[in-house]
Amino acid sequence: MSSEKPVSHFLELARGIVPPMNPAGRPFVAGAAVLTFVLRRFNKRLGVVGAVLTAWVAWFFREPKRVTPTRPNIAIAPADGTVSHVVDTVPPAELGLGDQPMTRVSVFLSVFDVHVQRIPADGEVVQVSYHPGKFLSADLDKASEENERNTVWMRTTEGHDLVFVQIAGLVARRIVCHVADGEKVERGQTYGLIRFGSRVDTYVPRGSRVLVEAGQRTIGGETVLAELPEA
Repeated sequence: MSSEKPVSHFLELARGIVPPMNPAGRPFVAGAAVLTFVLRRFNKRLGVVGAVLTAWVAWFFREPKRVTPTRPNIAIAPADGTVSHVVDTVPPAELGLGDQPMTRVSVFLSVFDVHVQRIPADGEVVQVSYHPGKFLSADLDKASEENERNTVWMRTTEGHDLVFVQIAGLVARRIVCHVADGEKVERGQTYGLIRFGSRVDTYVPRGSRVLVEAGQRTIGGETVLAELPEA
């Protein structure tokens, strides 16, 4: 057997274990690496601490591959985390969708969770809206209304309105969103991230069959949050 095959097989296994990093993390990893180099010049032990910090920053910005369900008329989880609330409430006021309630599924992300967010369904972005606000603990229900947030309203290929909201938390101070009004999007596609602890709300139409409950863990891009009503 050629020596190249075991090497290529090992690299393939390594890629499966070590997830790729989201490009937004590169400046942070580079900064941590420079700091490590400087610390090492003064003290080897501090250099070890810096290396651990650099590795953690790279790990925080990981973007693992996910196998997204393909069946129609569903909404998948846009984020990894723990379901904190499932309630019926009106969508964010900045969208102008009126006072007709939708079902909101809130997922809380700790600093240990994957922090990239993914599109919950195939369709088209109708509106993206940024709203400045407070930095309350993201696991509080009132964080949906009072915290800094970025809201995406999309219409699915089946004609349903979905809303998903990136919400800053106590530690988070930067929300990144890569989609814009009128953009075609695909289920499971990465569209943004939040640094460094946060929450993501997903609003689905009333009458949807919600398949998760408070306390349950979700996997962004894989967990089915709800079966949407028949169009």
